[in-house]
Amino acid sequence: MTLAGLYVYGDDKVGRDAGELCGIAPVGVTATAGISDVLALGADCVLYMPRMLDLDDVCRLLESGTNVVTTCGMFHHPPSVDPAVAARVEAACRAGGTSIHSTGSSPGFISEAVPLVLASVQRRLDAIAIDEYADLSERDSPELLFELMGFGAELTEFPGHRADHLRSSFGPSLRLTADALGHPLDEVTADGEYAAAAVDTEIAAGVIKAGSIAAQRITVSGFSGARSLITFRATWYCTTELVPSWDVQDTGWNVTVRGDAPLDVALRMPVPLEQMAETSPGYTANRAVNVVHAVCAAAPGIRSTLELPPTPITLG
Repeated sequence: MTLAGLYVYGDDKVGRDAGELCGIAPVGVTATAGISDVLALGADCVLYMPRMLDLDDVCRLLESGTNVVTTCGMFHHPPSVDPAVAARVEAACRAGGTSIHSTGSSPGFISEAVPLVLASVQRRLDAIAIDEYADLSERDSPELLFELMGFGAELTEFPGHRADHLRSSFGPSLRLTADALGHPLDEVTADGEYAAAAVDTEIAAGVIKAGSIAAQRITVSGFSGARSLITFRATWYCTTELVPSWDVQDTGWNVTVRGDAPLDVALRMPVPLEQMAETSPGYTANRAVNVVHAVCAAAPGIRSTLELPPTPITLG
């Protein structure tokens, strides 16, 4: 693969070399903030990774003949996509002969790839539980932790919109996995809870006062009938000294499979916390990069993990 262009969202990045922005030697690709510049490239694929999806931009890319791989979670489970959005995207794909695919580490790797592999040794499946743990104490991003995630704020009832955000992010991916297992989900719910700092705690992003929010846990549950078939629970924390006390683990995941071949699998990120901010983006971005070839070769339309072939990764 060859980098053809770079679209940026900060005015201070426009006109700078992509290599410089990544902290490496210049690569001869100049950053732009104009979508028309990207369309003019005639690129085979765009890795689309903003925080919020711009449907107009996505459809223009697809119509132009450029495939899209995105870390936005809207397209994990095609039947769950809003019908009006799906119709517009599918029309753009037909016009451009292109496809679009959502993936990443969470959701994606941990909510689709890993559970499906673990379920492959079952003949009876009772439930799958996915636990994600993230120690954010060394994440030097006050905007992310204090403004967006609400750490350090007064301990209140968990806001419904925060739980709904994770439900909308992970629900489609959990539905896709359940479909593959032959147990389509009838309902996806989400709820959350907070824990407070037991003492004043200094983290890389600032200070969390005793009694204020220092950990949050959100659980997304997928029900097949009355049975909770698959759950995803995110536990994000800034200290282990919590009230009430929570059982938190090092950054990574635990996947528990209950069935006739039960499994309990731990996946840890063996990276020092002070290096986590520079390392962890790769867990999401690398999977998206690695699937580009398969998405470019896929039939036009919204394509899920189940519709793409297993992708051996060539690292040589």
